Amino acid sequence: MKRLMTGNEAIARGFYEAGGTVASAYPGTPSTEILENISNYKNIYSEWAPNEKVATEVAIGASIAGARSLTAMKHVGLNVAADPLMTFGYTGVSGGFVLVSADDPGMHSSQNEQDNRYYGKFSKMAMIEPSDSQECKDFIKEAFKISEKFDTGVVFRVSTRICHSKSLVEMGLRKDVEIKPYLKNISKFITIPANAKKLHVIVENRLKKLEEFSNTTALNKIEWGNRDIGIITSGISYEYSKEVFGSNASYLKLGFTNPLPFEKIKKFAQEVKTLYVIEELEPYMEDQIKAKGIKCIGKERIPNVGELNPDIIASSILGINNKSEGEAASSMESLKREVISRPPTLCAGCPHRGLFYTLSRKKDIMITGDIGCYTLGCAEPLNAMDTCICMGSSISTSHGAEKAFKINGVDKKVVGVMGDSTFFHSGITGLIDIVYNKGNSVTIILDNRITAMTGHQQNPGTGYTLTGEKTNAIDIACLCSALGIKNMWTVNPLDLSETESALNKALEIDEPSVIITKWPCVLKKLSKEDKKQFNFNKTVYKVNEEKCKKCKMCIKSGCPAISVSNFSHIDEDICVGCSLCAQICPFHAIERAGDR
Repeated sequence: MKRLMTGNEAIARGFYEAGGTVASAYPGTPSTEILENISNYKNIYSEWAPNEKVATEVAIGASIAGARSLTAMKHVGLNVAADPLMTFGYTGVSGGFVLVSADDPGMHSSQNEQDNRYYGKFSKMAMIEPSDSQECKDFIKEAFKISEKFDTGVVFRVSTRICHSKSLVEMGLRKDVEIKPYLKNISKFITIPANAKKLHVIVENRLKKLEEFSNTTALNKIEWGNRDIGIITSGISYEYSKEVFGSNASYLKLGFTNPLPFEKIKKFAQEVKTLYVIEELEPYMEDQIKAKGIKCIGKERIPNVGELNPDIIASSILGINNKSEGEAASSMESLKREVISRPPTLCAGCPHRGLFYTLSRKKDIMITGDIGCYTLGCAEPLNAMDTCICMGSSISTSHGAEKAFKINGVDKKVVGVMGDSTFFHSGITGLIDIVYNKGNSVTIILDNRITAMTGHQQNPGTGYTLTGEKTNAIDIACLCSALGIKNMWTVNPLDLSETESALNKALEIDEPSVIITKWPCVLKKLSKEDKKQFNFNKTVYKVNEEKCKKCKMCIKSGCPAISVSNFSHIDEDICVGCSLCAQICPFHAIERAGDR
């Protein structure tokens, strides 16, 4: 039976068919759907972990216990998980272990486009790269065989296009793999220096065996065509190359990319006239190939910035454009005239809008932001964010800035803004640092009752697990209190006076303080607890044109339901009745139009 599947769905299916037992992850685009799909297979334990480091350690624990395990994350998540990964690269496995790294060339939803193939080499683990959904499923199964055969973890590197594109996948049956008997092995799994020194020697010998395997495995294959052009490629770049060159080139398609198959590469290079290395982002393969003295062309032609596509490859190597330069320029100018720029914005009724509107009215503060929907608070007209570095950084960054201002006599308060899921992910330790080192920055935790940006996944504060099972909900206020926070307010961010009052009090205190804005994401499927706790009597609002003075204060909320022509106008199809605009209007020109 064949099914049309995304790469993420196929990875989940491959884990199921491979006899996988335990899967743990933290949601992050483009990897999120892997665990969401694994959770549908009832004979696999799956979970959302608080962050990628924890998820990796859970999978490592399952592997050491003898089970096949998997963890998945977006590329920047591997920065968080790198600590356990590097050590597990030394120890090796018991049950098979696979870490899926979903890279994001083009930064569709990320703060950088790092190339995580270097993590495969850096961790001294085997690395596999599929190029379509069928390979995602098949290669995952191979990854577990390789993991157990060579006593190594496997980095399984995919990218946005592979994760989210669909192609036909031939389904297979699950092969139940019995958990290996647990054997205590201090010399293998306790990495004190005396043991780790010996393990490093074992790892280097293992890499030699893996390179021998790389030269013989069917995961690395040659497809002969016209030998005037030879192309070494991997992942989605293979699909793009085939689309451009077809049978007018020969291909060395690499599915196993650490260690690289240098003997196979050398023989392939000898058989072609001109050798190109086509890879997305960094010259990971190219640099290693050139270091072996093999002549090839790579980043001299292929850009290392942004996502590749067939047009870029055709233009870079063949000098071919789909249209003449004149036609292309004319077409682009036409598009610029016809297409209105529509930057992303907070949804109508988003609970974060009230908080950022309140912050935007405070002119002498620094606002350190974080990763989530609320990062959009940086945009006009709110313009209420100064920094966004990485997941969980806002609290620590606010502390560093506050200390720098204080020691230099700068009278400026700092506010760190962070979402609820991000706080559980990596914000708690930053707050501990503020309390321990006597900071006085203000921490605002935006609790919208869900992990919103990646598609509404549960987190430790929601009271539900990945599989929908009821569980203990972590109370953010109680947690902050336990950390030593004495000044704390929980507010409804849609109530501007309540929010501003709490912010004013926090800014006046020379001690650490926390404000928790608590209101569900406007798009969330409400739980029974949400319905019980919050008042959701939604009312549509309209503008009374007789009262409207055209001051345009209402549009400073940034709500997409509001527009201005002769008068302010509220699109009743978009309005969800949050009432922020009515609270902002100084002339009371925005009125209730009726209940939904």
